[in-house]
Amino acid sequence: MESVQLTRRAFLARGLTGLGLFAAGGSVRYRALAANSGWRAPFASLEAIGELLPPDANGVRLPKGFSARIVARSGQAPAGLPGYTWHSAPDGGACFAAEDGGWIYVSNSEISSNGGGVGALRFDAEANVVDAYSILNNTSINCAGGPTPWGTWLSCEEFDAGQVYECDPSGRTPARLRAALGTFKHEAVTVDLANNCLYLTEDLPDGGFYRFRPERQLPYLETGQLEIASVQRRGGDYYIEWLPVPDPRARRTPTRHQVAAMTPFAGGEGIGLFGDKVHFTTKHDNRVWTYNSATSGLSVLYDFKTSETPVLSGVDNVVITATGDVVVAEDKGNMQLVALTPGGRVTPIVQLMDQAASEITGPAFDPTYQRLYFSSQRGTLGIPRGGLTYEIRYTG
Repeated sequence: MESVQLTRRAFLARGLTGLGLFAAGGSVRYRALAANSGWRAPFASLEAIGELLPPDANGVRLPKGFSARIVARSGQAPAGLPGYTWHSAPDGGACFAAEDGGWIYVSNSEISSNGGGVGALRFDAEANVVDAYSILNNTSINCAGGPTPWGTWLSCEEFDAGQVYECDPSGRTPARLRAALGTFKHEAVTVDLANNCLYLTEDLPDGGFYRFRPERQLPYLETGQLEIASVQRRGGDYYIEWLPVPDPRARRTPTRHQVAAMTPFAGGEGIGLFGDKVHFTTKHDNRVWTYNSATSGLSVLYDFKTSETPVLSGVDNVVITATGDVVVAEDKGNMQLVALTPGGRVTPIVQLMDQAASEITGPAFDPTYQRLYFSSQRGTLGIPRGGLTYEIRYTG
C-alpha cells in the first residue's frame, strides 16, 4: 500500500496510464467488487436509505450508520499538505478512479474576474488525502460541468461569454478550451457515448437546453454541431426536436436567441445520464426533467408544486447512483441532498444545519460508491472563502 506521503510529482511521473475512467474504469471497479458476495456499496442504491438523524458535531444530518468529515476548507491547505490552498466558492465536482485503488475529486471554483478554475483532491485507497493541486486557472465563474467517460473533467463558465474547458484530473496535461461547445452562460454538461453527443444546460430564466454532436467519434470535441431544443407536442406527450444553432460562438446574437423555435427552460442547472435517460434540473420552476434519447420524449420527473412529497427545492447539481437514483443538491432550500429513486421515493440523504446562506454543490460518489463528496459553497459564514468540502461514508 502506498504511503500517505505520496507526492504529486511521484504520482504524475506515472503519467496517465492507469488513470481509471470515470464511467468505464469506475463502473468496472464497482461491478468487480459487487460480484463478491457480502461486499457492500452503501451509495449504489438509495431506495432503502433511512431517515435523517439529529446533526452530528459538524452540523450534518445523516441516516443511521453514516458519518461525515470535512476534507477541505477554502483558504487552507487540505490535510496540511504544502503547495495548494483549497479554492473559494467550491462548486461542481466529480470523482475519477486511479490505478492504486484511490481516486481524485475535482471541484470548480465559482469566482469571477479570472479568479476561478478547478482544484483537485487526491485520495489513496484508504481515503487519506495525499495531494491537492490546481488543474485549471485564470477562468471565471466555474459553476458546474461534468465528467467524461474517457476520464476528463469538463468545467463550465457561468456568464454570458462563458466557455467549456476540458481538464485532466491528474493535472499532468494542461486544460484545453472546447470552443465548439458554444459561448453562453454554461451550467452543466453530460456525455452520451452511445449516441456520440453531449447535452448542456444554460443558467438563464429563458435558457436553452443544448445538444452537441461532434464531427468525429468522441472523445473528439474540436468541431461539431451545436443544437438547441424545441419542445413539440404529439397527442398528450412531449418530445424534443433538435435545431442547429447557426453561430455557436455567439459573435453577434446570443445562442438562445438565434433559433426562433427554441423552447426556453427556466434556469438550467445540473444534468446527468443513466442509460438512455438524461436528467436535468431547472431552478426557477423547481423541476427535474427527463429526456429519453431513445424516443426523444420529454417528461417531468419531479415538480415541487405538484409533488406529494415536496421536500426538494432550490434544485441544482445532479449526480446519479449505479442503480439510477437521481440525487439533487439544493441551492439554499433546506440545504439537503435529496434522492429521487426509481421506486418513486423522494428522500433526503444529507442535510447541513445552520448554513442557510450557502448552497450544496459538487455531489459525487467515489468509484466504488463507498463514499459521497460534496461542498457547502459558502459554509457557515455565508461567504465564498468559507467553503467546506465534505466526505460521507458508511460506518455501520
